[in-house]
Amino acid sequence: MKHLALAVLLALNTATLPVMAAASSTASKQAVPAGVQQLTSAEGITEYRLPNGLRVLLAPDASKPTTTVNVTYLVGSRHENYGETGMAHLLEHLLFKGTPKHPNIDVEFTRRGMMSNGSTWYDRTNYFETFAANDTDLEWALKMEADRMVNSFVARKDLDSEMTVVRNEMEAGENDPFSILWQKMAATAYQWHNYGKDTIGARADVENVSIPRLQAFYRKYYQPDNAVLVVSGKFDTAKALAWVQRYFGAVKKPVRVLEPTYTREPVQDGEREVVLRRAGDVQIVAALYHAPDGGHVDSAAFQMLMQVLGDTPNGRLHKALVEKKLASEVYGLSMSLNEPGYGMAGAKLRVDGDREQVRRTMLEVLENIAKQPITDAELDQARAKWLNGFDKLMSDPEQLGTALSETIAQGDWRLLLLTRDRIEKLKVADLQRVAEYYLKPSNRTLGQFVPETKPVRADVPPKADLKAAFKDFTPKPPVAQGEAFDPSPAVIEARTQRTTLPNGMKLALLPKKTRAESVSVSFGLMFGDEQSLQGQREVGGMLATLLTRGTRTLNREQLHAAFDKLKTSWHYQGGAEGGVLMLQTTRSNLAESLKLVRDMLRDPALSAEEFERAKHEAIGALEEQRSDPYAVASNALHRQFNRFAATDVRYQPSFDESLTELNKLQLPQLQQFYQRFYGANHAQMAVVGDFDADAVRHQLAQLFGDWKSAETYRHIPRAFDPVKAEELIMPLKDKANAVFMASLPLKMTDTSPDYAALAVGNYILGQGSGLSSRLINRLRQQDGISYGAGSSLHVDATDDAAALQISAIYAPENLPKLKAGVTEELARLIKDGVTEQELQDAKAGLLQNFKLDRAQDQSLAYALIDQLHEGRTMKQVAELEAKISKLTLADVNAAIRKYIDPAKFVKVYAGEFK
Repeated sequence: MKHLALAVLLALNTATLPVMAAASSTASKQAVPAGVQQLTSAEGITEYRLPNGLRVLLAPDASKPTTTVNVTYLVGSRHENYGETGMAHLLEHLLFKGTPKHPNIDVEFTRRGMMSNGSTWYDRTNYFETFAANDTDLEWALKMEADRMVNSFVARKDLDSEMTVVRNEMEAGENDPFSILWQKMAATAYQWHNYGKDTIGARADVENVSIPRLQAFYRKYYQPDNAVLVVSGKFDTAKALAWVQRYFGAVKKPVRVLEPTYTREPVQDGEREVVLRRAGDVQIVAALYHAPDGGHVDSAAFQMLMQVLGDTPNGRLHKALVEKKLASEVYGLSMSLNEPGYGMAGAKLRVDGDREQVRRTMLEVLENIAKQPITDAELDQARAKWLNGFDKLMSDPEQLGTALSETIAQGDWRLLLLTRDRIEKLKVADLQRVAEYYLKPSNRTLGQFVPETKPVRADVPPKADLKAAFKDFTPKPPVAQGEAFDPSPAVIEARTQRTTLPNGMKLALLPKKTRAESVSVSFGLMFGDEQSLQGQREVGGMLATLLTRGTRTLNREQLHAAFDKLKTSWHYQGGAEGGVLMLQTTRSNLAESLKLVRDMLRDPALSAEEFERAKHEAIGALEEQRSDPYAVASNALHRQFNRFAATDVRYQPSFDESLTELNKLQLPQLQQFYQRFYGANHAQMAVVGDFDADAVRHQLAQLFGDWKSAETYRHIPRAFDPVKAEELIMPLKDKANAVFMASLPLKMTDTSPDYAALAVGNYILGQGSGLSSRLINRLRQQDGISYGAGSSLHVDATDDAAALQISAIYAPENLPKLKAGVTEELARLIKDGVTEQELQDAKAGLLQNFKLDRAQDQSLAYALIDQLHEGRTMKQVAELEAKISKLTLADVNAAIRKYIDPAKFVKVYAGEFK
């Protein structure tokens, strides 16, 4: 769910917000149109205000060929009155239903290939779209956002269908033990303030809201004086300001007055507890503490405190619970909000775990910091990780609006920068003071109330005075700018340097100037063959996990801290057939980061202690999947395609089979697998960004040029298998949301004559961006039974075992409607075909999506290692795009009728069905 995903994102800390950009300080010197007032500029972000009260933030950056437009309205669930819970979120949905001038907004998004969405949270609602930079789409986006600000339909017919979609979104959240426990804890902690009410609202309110009341809410809050417009990325500042003035400036300033919210949660005067009893396969213990608002000086210290406590693998809770096998996972989060918020820490443990022992140990860690003071090393590690994330945030312009939405909602967009400064200046004494003040039993919501004769209370300070806070604030210089790079196949091919190391490892190097001198690396490893990998499925997967947990010279905590110190983010994931490492760093830190990668892959510790921890965590995660409808449906679907022996790496095991294999795993098996299979002679690496190609080529030859696998690598084929059509019902208990998955086996590769046509047909059926595909139009827009539905086409370059897949979420009682909707849409697609307008929109949208992917350096690096593996270049990409551009209506409709046969789908329904 959008609101929940954002909640988890925010919970980690400001550094994990979607990456944002800062523009050159020259933006503040641009001439502004008459009537537009320039307010302030900090680190390349410049703020303006129109006479009608609209505030505008501009952050131009030509280093990436994309533009993002974001409108943040200062209204969220905090502003809802009695009977209105969920109204802000419901209204967010309705603003995608159009206006008289723009009746089909989602169709317009798809036609332009725009990536668009919206989200609602406690203090704000935002709408955003990202697209390939061009004046036409920028002007359209600004014109459209100005129009739907005050002219959206907010109609009865749209409310009737969308209300049930939101209800399905609500039901999906009910399936997740963590999210529903979080909701109940917040409601217990906040007895009066709206932060205790879930953003998605009460079911009765969502189902019974009247259209006049919803329209009144819309007219009250959706006005220029209650909104902040952000434009980031590549655009002409003068043109953007002129269009903003032309379209938004034409919206009249409202005469109503918005009263500030004034409810303040009373001081909590004793422990509180909530116990949630539902079906599931995991236990959770958590504690929530009231905390200051995002602008308060204590907020930065509180964020760092929660990271010191809840980080994996360096946090205190991880060491006390996960490393000692009491829990399989821990977390710590800090909610920085407009008014006093909260922090929360917790742990997940297996169903047979000792919950009481976890509770005692967790509270000992959280509430006895006076006896075990925070150390300089803990603060330095947490700060390095936070600042690493912040640097990544500041180097990417595409998500500026999304990132700034949160600090805009907290009271001032510059809080993003002020928080960074405060974190840089933090001392251990700051964290110690904050820990001893806020993390106390009387300020805790865990589970029970215990009367005390002398209660100790935490009086959360009042909202911060931001004017005073910014009195001595001095912005830092903006980050280095990148070049204006054209991500066309021809330009990428011309700039890419390909070479092979002495051991056979292939390299693709694409040096270019990037914002903040960022560099992205993708490293793919290939292992073994069909015979040598027999019985190695679980061994290879567990080994990939263990490789990330220390080298012979650095333990797990030290390894992660070393990457954080280098401002490097990374992820390695693998299995029996190979692995992929993704890494993002800066020019100055690339060489040292590659050395760490070398030590991790070529000199791993493979310690018995970490092996036991990893095994314990993997078993816990697998047990949790048993009651997850998505995991159950996916596993059941893939098992229908089993035609291999259980020892074959292509075999899809059941949950029980996987648990049996995991429990049997021994460390010597992993050590033997490493000695036999790991090596780089069949590997591919791509480096994209700001780096010296000659230096990197020389270093990689030293680090990996002599590393060879003892086993021969041969591609393991996946041949087309016409599996018998079948319909499976997977019953689960106590699940308000169900999952549908279906797969149609196809004999095709991406060089097949019909691939391009079928790809366009699939885009129209269910892959299209926005909310305008056939499936989403039927199941969400028309029937109102599914929050999310779509299709995907899976086609390989070598193997002909392709598949068309369909999926949707829905309430179990809507199973007949779901079946009817999918069946009728497939029949209509085959019988009537697609329209000329759908064809043109799909072709444009698909090509724009390809371009947007290539504009992301990490995605481009991954595409380059894929090409190295397949022996391809960007030539094949250009040929595919040219073929898509030339497709006719007859081509697409013929491919649809040739390949899509509804009678041949394998279908799975997972949920609690009556």
